[in-house]
Amino acid sequence: MKLTVDNLKTAGAFTGAPVEKTITWKQGDDEFTATTFVRPMSYHSAVSDIAAVRGGGDVVASRIAACICDAEGNPVFSVADITGEADPERGALNGALTMELVRVISEVTGLGKNRTSSTASPSSSTNSSSTASVARRSKKRASG
Repeated sequence: MKLTVDNLKTAGAFTGAPVEKTITWKQGDDEFTATTFVRPMSYHSAVSDIAAVRGGGDVVASRIAACICDAEGNPVFSVADITGEADPERGALNGALTMELVRVISEVTGLGKNRTSSTASPSSSTNSSSTASVARRSKKRASG
């Protein structure tokens, strides 16, 4: 395939609309269920991740802020909302909710799934660092 916008569109290489997901998390003894939308990882989420790393920011909060959105794709949270910096009195996002949001982001983006390459041959998975391919060390004397 030639790398063109039309071919990439046909191949589904653009993120498209946010995906609706139902999430459930516990907060103390209470269980909550909500509907959210997840924007598949894209150029924008990659830029957000890189900016967080370069700026010493919170990559997890950056990922949540970049991917959790409303039905139109508008962000629901800022990084500061997630970390608690936007309102120190309110504090950071609940840990169970944070993990649930990370789970649905991973589910939508396919993170954590094994990928198989269609071009891999049986010999391509051979570990070239096996002891069978290591030569014996020569016994050179240290010059002194």
